[in-house]
Amino acid sequence: MLRKLIVISIVILTSFSIAIAGSEPDMQEGKWEITTKTEMVGTSMSMPPMIRTQCLTKKDFVPQDSQQGKECKITNTKVMGNTVTWTIKCHGHGGAATGTGRITYSGSSFEGKFEMITDQSNMRMISHMSGHRLGDCK
Repeated sequence: MLRKLIVISIVILTSFSIAIAGSEPDMQEGKWEITTKTEMVGTSMSMPPMIRTQCLTKKDFVPQDSQQGKECKITNTKVMGNTVTWTIKCHGHGGAATGTGRITYSGSSFEGKFEMITDQSNMRMISHMSGHRLGDCK
């Protein structure tokens, strides 16, 4: 009897974990204003905040910055509750870079962090992101 109870508990917990992992974050689709503040780790260099707009949907909820001369591919996107994580690999004129990102949505806003490391120079950049929904996409 105890063995059956343990097996049933494991099945229920596993099903619940899979349901949560495959769920959508609490985010409202639409046009978002995204502010990014980037710093170079190990230096006193930081870039002025960059503000851009992007349409985000429940199918495409990872904010993406179109960097001129870079070709980037987002992989390994995971959703756990309202938090979205991903990895990214970029190739461009200055070489390759890899990174990881994590944002947490709260309906019409989000906070997050993105870390990128260049393959050649091992330079590390950390970007802090915040966003809020402006309205519908046009």
